[in-house]
Amino acid sequence: MWSSLRRRCAVITSLTLAAGATSQAQQFTPQVQEFIKVNAPTVALTDAKVLDGTGRPALLHQTVLLQNGRITQVGPLKKVKVPAGAQVINCAGKTLIPGLVMLHEHLYYTMPAGPFFNIAQMPYSFPRLYLAGGATTIRTAGSIEPQTDLAVQRLIGEGKLIGPDMDVTAPYIEEASLDIPALNTVKGPEDAAATTKFWADKGCTSFKMYMHATRADLAAVVAVAHPRQLKITGHLCSITYREAAEIGIDNLEHGFMASSDFVANKAPDACDPGVRQSLLRLPQNSPEMTSLIRFLVSKKVALTSTLPVFEPYTGREVVLGGGLESLIPQLQERETAIWKQNQQKDTASLRLFKKEMAWEKQFYDAGGLLVSGTDPTGAGRTVAGYANRRQVELLVEAGFTAVQAIKISTLNGATYLGREKQIGTIEAGKQADLVLIDGDPEQDIQHMRRMEIVFKNGVGFDSAKLFGSMKGKVGLN
Repeated sequence: MWSSLRRRCAVITSLTLAAGATSQAQQFTPQVQEFIKVNAPTVALTDAKVLDGTGRPALLHQTVLLQNGRITQVGPLKKVKVPAGAQVINCAGKTLIPGLVMLHEHLYYTMPAGPFFNIAQMPYSFPRLYLAGGATTIRTAGSIEPQTDLAVQRLIGEGKLIGPDMDVTAPYIEEASLDIPALNTVKGPEDAAATTKFWADKGCTSFKMYMHATRADLAAVVAVAHPRQLKITGHLCSITYREAAEIGIDNLEHGFMASSDFVANKAPDACDPGVRQSLLRLPQNSPEMTSLIRFLVSKKVALTSTLPVFEPYTGREVVLGGGLESLIPQLQERETAIWKQNQQKDTASLRLFKKEMAWEKQFYDAGGLLVSGTDPTGAGRTVAGYANRRQVELLVEAGFTAVQAIKISTLNGATYLGREKQIGTIEAGKQADLVLIDGDPEQDIQHMRRMEIVFKNGVGFDSAKLFGSMKGKVGLN
C-alpha cells in the first residue's frame, strides 16, 4: 500500500521512474467509482496557489503535474509544459495543499449510555468522512476493534472502501480501572508485552498507552515495539510526561492536557484526579512548563495537538467544523441539548483551552515536533472529516500562521510516521496526495471548509459528494 520509491524532492524537477517501476492504475468497485471525480494517468492542475506543506511561503500561479499516482513536476504556469493527453484542471483562484496527515483518529464514535461510555464502530462513515475532510493518511490512536480497523485498511487498499491510508494502532494498553465495557485491559507488564507482540504480528504498526497504564507497562511495550521499529504514543495520567519520555515513549497525545507532571505530591503509577486543577493553576508562562517542554524536545518526543476535542461550547459550533448534519437525528438532538446547557458555563474550560493553545505554541517554538489530530470521542462533538478541517482552523486561532498550521497537519505527521519522503508535501517525487480548495486559507482559514477535490495516490475524490453521502449516518454506520 505504501510506496517504497524515494526521490530527492525538488521544485520544477521531473520524476524519472526506473524501468518497470511505473505504478499501475488502482482498481475500484462501482460503489467507490461513484465518488471519483478525477482518474486519469496524467493530470495537470494549472494556475494554482500552492501551500506546499514545507513551511515555505506560498507559490503563486503554479502548475502541478500528476502521473501514475505521483507528483512529477511543480513549477510556474509559464514554464511547465502540460503533456499531450493530460486532463487539465484550471485552478485559478484556488489553492492546493498536501493531503492532511492526522495522528489522533478513530474509527468509532462515543455515545454515552447512562453511567457508561458506550462506543460504536463506524467502519463505513468515518473512513469516508476522513477523506472528504482532506485526510489522506491517518493513525488510529487507539483501537476498540483492531481487527475491524485492519480489515478496513485492507479493503481501502483493495479499492472496495473509500478512505485514507491508515497506520493502525493496537488495542489500548490500559490497566483495569475505567467503566468502559469495550476497552481492552491488561494485567501487568508481562500481559502488556504479550499484547504488543500479538497485535504487532497481526499487522498493527502503532501502540497506545492509556490513563492507568504503569511505568512498568510502558517499559514492557517499548521493549517489544522498538526493536520492530514500531512507535508508542500515550494518553497518560498515571505516568507523567517526564517519566514517559525517560522510558522511551515516542509521542504524547492531547498536547499538555493529559500531563500529570504538575500535580502536587502525586503518587507513583497513580492517576490523580487533580490533573485538571493543576493545569488550571499553572501559569501560562511558567518555568515548570518551560522545563518540561525543553526535556521533551531533548528526548525527541512528538506532541499531538487535538484541539477540537477540547473546544469550549460558548459561542462556538454544536458539532465542530459544521458536522451536526452528519449525525443521526437522535444524536443531533442530544448534541444540541448539551450545547445549550453549556452556554456561558464553561469559563474554566475556555481558560484552560487558551493556555493549552499557548503551551503548544511554546513547544513548537522550542523546536518540538507538533503534529495534528482530532480525537472523535468526548461528548460527541468531534466527527471525522469535519473535525480535521477544524483542527487546522484552531491552530491558526492558537497563533500559528496558516502556513505553519498546514505544515503541522501534513509534513510533521508524515515525519513522525517516517514517511516524509513519500507524503506530507507537494513536491516532485511524492505520492500524489493533495487537496484542491476553492479559496485561499492564507486569507481566511475557514476556506479549509471549501475543499473540492481530495487526491489520494493521484485519484481525485469529490469532497462535497462524500460529505453529502454521510449526512445523518454517523451513529448508525
